[in-house]
Amino acid sequence: MPKWIGNRFGSVVPLGPGSTAGSAVYNLFDQYYASQQSGWSALTGMTATGGVISDYTTDPGDVYRAHVFTSSGIFDVTALGDHPAHVDYLVVGGGGGAAAVHGSNASGGAGGGGLRTNMPGCPYAQAEYPVSTTNPYTIIVGAGGKGVYENPSNQPVASQGSQSEIYPTPGGSGSGIYASGGGAGQTREWAPGPVQTGGSGGGGDTYAPGSYTGGTVASPDGRSPTTQGFAGSPKGPNSGGGGGGAGEAGSTDGQGHGGDGLQILIAESPTVPAPTRTIGADGGYFAGGGGGEYSSGTGTPGYPGGLGGGGSAAARTVDGIRGKYATGGGGAAGKNNPSTHPNSLIGNGGSGIVVVRYKIATLATAKATGGVISFYGGKTIHTFFNSGTFNTAPNWSAATVEYVVVAGGGGGGRGGAGEGSGGGGAGGYRTGTTPIGAHPVNTAIQVGAGGLGGVGGAATSGTPSYFGTPITSAGGGAGAAGTGSSNNALNGGSGGGGGYNDNSGGSGNTPPTSPSQGNAGGNYGPTYGGGGGGGAGAPGSNGAGDVGGAGGIGVQVPTAFRNPASAPTDTSNPEPSQRGGGLGTPGPGGIYYLAGGGGGGNHPIGDGGAGGAGGGGRGVRPPQGSATAGLTNTGGGGGGNGSSGDGAPGGSGIVIIAYPS
Repeated sequence: MPKWIGNRFGSVVPLGPGSTAGSAVYNLFDQYYASQQSGWSALTGMTATGGVISDYTTDPGDVYRAHVFTSSGIFDVTALGDHPAHVDYLVVGGGGGAAAVHGSNASGGAGGGGLRTNMPGCPYAQAEYPVSTTNPYTIIVGAGGKGVYENPSNQPVASQGSQSEIYPTPGGSGSGIYASGGGAGQTREWAPGPVQTGGSGGGGDTYAPGSYTGGTVASPDGRSPTTQGFAGSPKGPNSGGGGGGAGEAGSTDGQGHGGDGLQILIAESPTVPAPTRTIGADGGYFAGGGGGEYSSGTGTPGYPGGLGGGGSAAARTVDGIRGKYATGGGGAAGKNNPSTHPNSLIGNGGSGIVVVRYKIATLATAKATGGVISFYGGKTIHTFFNSGTFNTAPNWSAATVEYVVVAGGGGGGRGGAGEGSGGGGAGGYRTGTTPIGAHPVNTAIQVGAGGLGGVGGAATSGTPSYFGTPITSAGGGAGAAGTGSSNNALNGGSGGGGGYNDNSGGSGNTPPTSPSQGNAGGNYGPTYGGGGGGGAGAPGSNGAGDVGGAGGIGVQVPTAFRNPASAPTDTSNPEPSQRGGGLGTPGPGGIYYLAGGGGGGNHPIGDGGAGGAGGGGRGVRPPQGSATAGLTNTGGGGGGNGSSGDGAPGGSGIVIIAYPS
């Protein structure tokens, strides 16, 4: 008869044949158990913590465990088990940022983040990466570069993305696997210089000489081959050049087109249909280049981004022009100057990602597909970091599922000349249960993007998330600017904080749900302090004379979702955005907090407001540095600023579904 082995948290699945007989086996490290019968044997898998963990089966049935890091954290191997002591990996740097057009000229698209992997889907894959239990491994997930609009008075330059890494602790940056950030899209005559080069290079600008374009750089980790991307393209007759991608140079598919990234199927089973894959973009691609702009006319669309999260200058939407979160996609060039077009869109680069996987065993067929699948407490959990579809499988039986739906957080406001601004409100937080009937059932999942921070104009609210349209969480409200009567605090799942010309914070739970999905933002202080954005667990605090209001705290997810293997792994430093590194961040009642409000900005003395537990970004006054963005996949609001400093974007949302295994 067959031998059965429990998955990580106890549901029973069959293993293949072996030759030993006899006793029961229990792996204390990994919570696996197996009953050995005549003709069958058991193998134990590696045990490790860090990131959000999922198990999936490949054809013909090998089971892999993937640790997905969308924020920096720690990967800690505590037992090696019987399988080979090496891991497969994907390390993608943050995509570069791109600029908005200046006059009749056109800016170039930004390059995708560098891509390093030992998976066979990459033509420049590296060798196996051995691991040990001696020391934990530091995981760095790079931020996307900042997009800008070109200002003739100072000609600012968009920035590169930041690097992503895996390295042994202590070992230091560069001692493991290193993926460089993507190069920035070119603006005017700037470059070919350090900001345009990167993992993949940024595209050229029509104002600059034709030879100006960003190149790719070799990875400094020395692992052969050192390739990590491709160059951007020069300008075209009427377009900025496309940013390079991990799979091809910019403009390979047509002038101004972003270069395609690479499809690396490391975090989900290769058998999952491409449209329903939620890690990466376009069916599992990473590090696509951003599209360049068209130079004639402000109403003419630009060019598409490359596969793998590259921003599209043709999209003309917030989600379209920015590089996609957790893909390393480069930002696309924008069309209008926000000083004259307040609703202009800025092509920030997409944040990077790190995924580590290793073989553990054999796993039975899941009852549904979609998201990252993990197992805990006798339940199967689907975690959606990006939009997708929850599809029941033929072995599905009607069941009541539990859900958490968090929308994107609102952006923090831009500071006035001498006044603070409001923090962004957290994305709406909803949890409950709902029946799912007999197979087949296909339910659309939307994971909302975070709102833009106030950069030269008003901040924007987050995008809604939903589990089927009946269960929708509203995006967090934008924080008010420190000046400008049209830049008021906005209502939302939780409301944005008040600013100088709009003293009152925005309302939460808008549109209303029962129970409430969020709280109001705090009010502007009597002199300089911006109000904190509301959180799912509490309103934002009011600003004061010398300090910005703190963002409202978020909410701890229900017990069913508190898988210890997906816990936040870096609790030593609460900034930026509490450094979650897994599911949510620490909070006053433990860990696993989501949907915290952003802190208000302040001027000219004192401090900005703290971000609320659950990914809310910190507010600042300009001498303190930059406001902190809401943490990715928490729905945290972005921090506000003072003294004409830029507000920070909100964090993207998350959708989680659990049902009996």
